[in-house]
Amino acid sequence: MSETIFTPPLQTPADTPASPPRPGLLDRVKRVDRVLAVILALIFILAVLNRDQAGASILFVADAYGFIAPFFLMSVLAAAWTKATGLDRQIARAFTSRPMTAIFLAALFGAFSPFCSCGVVPIIAGLLGAGVPLAPVMAFWIASPLMDPQIFILMAAVFGLPFTVFKAAAAVVMGLGAGYGTHVLVARGAFADPLKGAVTSCCGARKKALEGAPVEWGFWRDRDRMTLFRDESRTIGWFLFKWLTLAFLIESLMVTYIPADQVGRWLGGGEWWTIPAAVMVGVPAYLNGFAAIPTIDGLMDLGMAPGPAMAFMIAGGVTSIPAAMAVWALVKRGTFLWYIVLGLTGSLLAGMLAQAVLG
Repeated sequence: MSETIFTPPLQTPADTPASPPRPGLLDRVKRVDRVLAVILALIFILAVLNRDQAGASILFVADAYGFIAPFFLMSVLAAAWTKATGLDRQIARAFTSRPMTAIFLAALFGAFSPFCSCGVVPIIAGLLGAGVPLAPVMAFWIASPLMDPQIFILMAAVFGLPFTVFKAAAAVVMGLGAGYGTHVLVARGAFADPLKGAVTSCCGARKKALEGAPVEWGFWRDRDRMTLFRDESRTIGWFLFKWLTLAFLIESLMVTYIPADQVGRWLGGGEWWTIPAAVMVGVPAYLNGFAAIPTIDGLMDLGMAPGPAMAFMIAGGVTSIPAAMAVWALVKRGTFLWYIVLGLTGSLLAGMLAQAVLG
């Protein structure tokens, strides 16, 4: 009896499982981090056109991070910690239950906290990521870059108490106006979920899985919570790092090629349009922190009136282009536009009132 030998059928090309297609050039380009690509391209162009400026810009970025590094790490880790422990829901409830008090304290604390307009961005990300309502965050956001204890002392020595106290009061009032105005709009349904999805989407599924769970202070004992802490720190940290790096690079070029003292001389007259012009020009001129004091002092010695000087100083502190870039990356369009409107309107009103009171 002969054996029957089984021979498997030959596979035709149509029967062979199709391998996944290789990504094309366009798909690979889409996967490239655009912000990182712009940073590298900007450094490369600077190195080709002006090697000295390229080195100076890199040092400027390093110095900027040297200043905000503690605040950056603190805000990123605090945001991740509150999410991993589940404390963010408790914080949100506490701020929601007494919003008026929260706004008042946020504006007062912000006016005397040591954060510049770019340094405050990681703190804002941490607060919004922790679930703090937008109204007290906006109060802190607007007031914080305008004044701190060291600047108050230096300004009092250079400009005298009336000008200095006026700017400190303007910081508090602008923060209060921003907070209470935002609270009214939020109550009417505006600015729901202000953070962009790019900041929170990576850990969204795991965070939803923890919703309803009690606060767990020892989050490291829970694998899901510990993973959420690591993912949240990495996601927010990298997102803010690349955008702030680009912002600081552009700031270094603005400081070099748009000297604030020259711009200020154009605004030294007493015409009616000098205050609105000071607000609009103060944004790209980037007057912030300690650098604003000798610049404005020199401009006032040349005849610049108190109104344009105040508007110029406040606009450069609140809505500078580098800070606005970081804010644009952080929050949705409606929230960003509201932040710009608050900064420009507050600067204009402060300048007009300063001219009436101090001029």
